[in-house]
Amino acid sequence: FAEGVKYITPTVDASRLLPDWKGKKKKWRERFWGFGVKKFPLNGRAYMPVGNGPFPLILIVHGNHSMVDYSDDGYGYLGELLASRGFITVSVDENFINGHWSGDFRGKEMPTRAWLLLKHLEQWKKWNNNSGHELANKIDLENILLIGHSRGGEAVSIAAAFNQLNYFPDDALEEFNFNFNIKGIVTLAPTDYRYHRKIKLENINYLSLQGSYDADEVSFWGMRPYRRLKFTDGNDWFKMGVYIHRANHGQFNTTWGRADFGGIFKWLLNTAPLIAGDEQREAAKLFIAAFAEAALNNNQNYLPVFQNIATIKDWLPKNHYLTFFNDSNIKNIVDFEEDINIASAPYHIDIKSNNLKIWREEKLQTRDKGSQENNVVILGWDYGEKINADSLASYEITFPGSLNLNIDTTGYLTMTIAAGDFNELDKGKKKDKKKKPKKRKEPVIDFSIVLTDSSENIIKTKVSDTKTVAPMLKSRFTKLKALDKNMIGNDWEIHPESFFFAFNKFQSSNNDFDFNGVQKIELIFDQCNYGVVAIDDIGFSTIRSK
Repeated sequence: FAEGVKYITPTVDASRLLPDWKGKKKKWRERFWGFGVKKFPLNGRAYMPVGNGPFPLILIVHGNHSMVDYSDDGYGYLGELLASRGFITVSVDENFINGHWSGDFRGKEMPTRAWLLLKHLEQWKKWNNNSGHELANKIDLENILLIGHSRGGEAVSIAAAFNQLNYFPDDALEEFNFNFNIKGIVTLAPTDYRYHRKIKLENINYLSLQGSYDADEVSFWGMRPYRRLKFTDGNDWFKMGVYIHRANHGQFNTTWGRADFGGIFKWLLNTAPLIAGDEQREAAKLFIAAFAEAALNNNQNYLPVFQNIATIKDWLPKNHYLTFFNDSNIKNIVDFEEDINIASAPYHIDIKSNNLKIWREEKLQTRDKGSQENNVVILGWDYGEKINADSLASYEITFPGSLNLNIDTTGYLTMTIAAGDFNELDKGKKKDKKKKPKKRKEPVIDFSIVLTDSSENIIKTKVSDTKTVAPMLKSRFTKLKALDKNMIGNDWEIHPESFFFAFNKFQSSNNDFDFNGVQKIELIFDQCNYGVVAIDDIGFSTIRSK
């Protein structure tokens, strides 16, 4: 409803999607906005590429900010960048269902946030198919991407799920007929708990970005839909995540600012460690543009950006970035999800350890003791002052001879790795009351990886030959340590990042190694005196289907 709007759109009736539009919320909102739930507008700020097209279409949607502090203008930096790269980009206005003095729907509006995106796509389809319209044939509806921030991040996952349905699951009298070719979704600091249904996606490309200093969404909820996402149709799909140290919630939007709390609470926030807003958005631009090129233009050259951040370190603001990557051509052999037997894995795989101080499987928790919906193995070793070469700690995974891995020999051994809490090694030790205990420094985690084939040929590498394991990335959200503990929880949480160990980087005494005859993977902790690691998703890149 802004002055000078170029294309006028009809309203849509969302009353079945949002029955909670009632009472005082209805009264005050309709007085402020001048419309109700039966006449929601389809508003958006469009950024158009130069040329005739057709161009892929990207929708961006904000989250739950103050409804009177319009959020849709805050993604102009993405709109301008993506349009310059040949993508029609629209920042969608859903401010009228945000909270403020008129009340908050407290997540009951999540289906509406998602549904409105699909109604926007319907409108773009009508323009594209109208031979008399200026936008006719400008839009490539075979290549669509949805980007969402905060609650909008959860909404894009819901929209991707609703896109495949014939009926609204909460009220089947609302019929759906969307079926757009949504190739990917991007979530910026998303929620994953507002809608009462757990969304499980299949066969779509996915990217999630999260800041370690996000005081609004204090955990990386975007990794939960990442793990639930499955590739089942035999086509090439990929999913990615990036954890940006010292990034917050609001700075993904240029109008939200550095304070993730409002009112008097913002004065309690510890904003000094935050990276500058321009730096946070510069990182977001790089990752989102790379994802869009790969997802919509099928440009595979951008995928290494997410496999190893070192490939683009000169383009990014200096910082810690944890990256997570998986695709339909990676076969996980061990993921610790199947049962409680720590000595076995699927495919009749046997597991054992030697000389470890810690060995257990556990479900990772968020900093506030919630669930990350991900099981890992925790391994710890401690040699004291000097590595004991005669009794090295190790973790061994042995494969049956009948297992056909179909390994791409030009590819990778893959696994996710994170530093664990090394202080756990000192728990339970007897303390000498006469001596002040010496505080140990956090170790720089490194270890060797050895592969053995059925003919006892061996190849090996070190983790550090590929990249460095990040230290424990701790956060202090408020100026008061006790307040942090009570309001938010722990000062860090484990996020195992993806490592891709290229087979051509492994050292070998001969060239006879048989990759499809791999018999054993050993993790040998011979590079640092002590440490604790979380390991997950051990697998191989497989030969691509033709």
